[in-house]
Amino acid sequence: MIKIRLVQDTSSLLSRDRIEQVQGIFREAFPGMVHHAERISALIRNPMQSGHCTALLLAEGALSRVDAFALVLHFPEIECCFLDFIAARAGARGSGVGGALYEAVREFCQGLAARGLYMEVVPDLEELTPDPGEREEATKRIRFYEQFGVRVIDNSAYSKPIGDPPTTALLLFDGLGRTSELGREEARAAVHRFLTTRFAPVADVHYIREVMDAFREDSVPFRPPLRSRTRETRPVASHRLARPHASVYSPKHELHHVKERGYFERPVRVETIRQIIDATALFTPVKPRPHGEKWVLAVHHESFVHYLETACTKLGKTRPVYPDTFPIRRPERRPRELPVQAGYYCIDTGTPLYPSAYTTARAAVDTALTAADEILAGRRLAYAVCRPPGHHAGKLFHGGFCYFNNAAIAAHFLSSEAKVAILDIDYHHGNGTQDIFYERNDVLTVSIHGHPDYSYPYFSGYRDETGQGRGLGFNCNLPLPPRTEEQRYLQALDRAIGVITAFNADILVVSLGFDILKGDPTGTFLLNPPVFQAIRRRLNEINRPLLVVQEGGYNIRNIRRAATAFFEQSDGNRVSD
Repeated sequence: MIKIRLVQDTSSLLSRDRIEQVQGIFREAFPGMVHHAERISALIRNPMQSGHCTALLLAEGALSRVDAFALVLHFPEIECCFLDFIAARAGARGSGVGGALYEAVREFCQGLAARGLYMEVVPDLEELTPDPGEREEATKRIRFYEQFGVRVIDNSAYSKPIGDPPTTALLLFDGLGRTSELGREEARAAVHRFLTTRFAPVADVHYIREVMDAFREDSVPFRPPLRSRTRETRPVASHRLARPHASVYSPKHELHHVKERGYFERPVRVETIRQIIDATALFTPVKPRPHGEKWVLAVHHESFVHYLETACTKLGKTRPVYPDTFPIRRPERRPRELPVQAGYYCIDTGTPLYPSAYTTARAAVDTALTAADEILAGRRLAYAVCRPPGHHAGKLFHGGFCYFNNAAIAAHFLSSEAKVAILDIDYHHGNGTQDIFYERNDVLTVSIHGHPDYSYPYFSGYRDETGQGRGLGFNCNLPLPPRTEEQRYLQALDRAIGVITAFNADILVVSLGFDILKGDPTGTFLLNPPVFQAIRRRLNEINRPLLVVQEGGYNIRNIRRAATAFFEQSDGNRVSD
């Protein structure tokens, strides 16, 4: 099976491996232009560095082997694209990978609202390409493109040899399924842009003027196709290019359904979110994969993990355990009875132990870790739709509807491969996340939340809590008062982004809470759903892969509106956000 993906990240080992494979194919296919191969990684890191957007699409075979690639330039101001390079691995040619990749290129360009895709090929004319072998290859390439409705533009000036040594090319145009003619001014604007940017080193002023003057007719003429039965247009396929983002969800979350009055953390939260993200057509659904207990134990104390598993297993069908006594956490004075230990490990009276709690909490961890895998595989955004949430769970405690800290476990997992920052934008302070990383300097933690003088968890989240030991300066709290409105919230977000930018993380983990909106039963801010559009725009500006982990949000109408506002900014067909 051929898998086509858009590569937008160079931070992970897998992404770097893919780019190295692309560079190898490039050197093989274009031995006289190896200097371009060395620039590919830099172009992906900074796609606008050349004055236009650069995108890398690749076709993968088994075991993440890159079989073909395409470099596409996007010129949004003139609504067109240019296919800069496309090539297949020697052993993959003739396998259909080239056609699949070009279909994905067309789909990608149409998603950018491009009105046309231009490209060059070696001329198939004897006077311009004397070598019979090269001329035969040129003919095959033109025939290949013609099956997609691509036409050779009839402009003899464009084929004039330029550069040192001199090279020549035919200019081709793909209308991407459109039926309207290619107008003179549209073509002139596009070609002038290509020649003055991409080909600036070899296209001098005189050559450019000659090419522009050669567009004389109102409708640009095309050379007759080589194939007599070639269709004039071909619709753009909509199935080749993989959806750019990943969403991970576990149906096991439904096992944990606490029906007591006042317990707002309900299964309907996840189902509402799934309806919204499925409607965007931006997410590839991914099933969670088991990752083992070692990642949980890397973040949570072994005695705490063992307690949760044992207590939930022994509950059977008995009544749930609610903590009512909270002994001081002295290891040598831990209560003997499991029900009494609930208060030793839990920070509140609202997070009961049910038979399903451990199973669903582990499933939520696997959800977050699978989404982290997707980030390491090169995704720019992966969404872990976790339930139960996690950011109130610390090394030795749970609470606030949270059992294991999904975001912290995923951040620790990613930290072995990249530099990681966590931004918590749930209404409540992520006291568990702070506890886990408080003495570490390899993961930055930043939290914007309701002031602990007025908001759960009350004892944690003050501005002066900045880390300890090696972690001093790597924890940032930005508490806000009740009735905070959008301007003040976004000012705090801008400060948070400044801290994250200074840290220069490779990956940003976002603990996403929809409970910052007005009307949430657990929050007091006065924010409206459009604030999530502003939040996402600011996160885009960081230009780092985003692992989004779901935390709180308990007003179902708010969840629906907030998720729509946040993820409508996630257009994966954009080369650069």
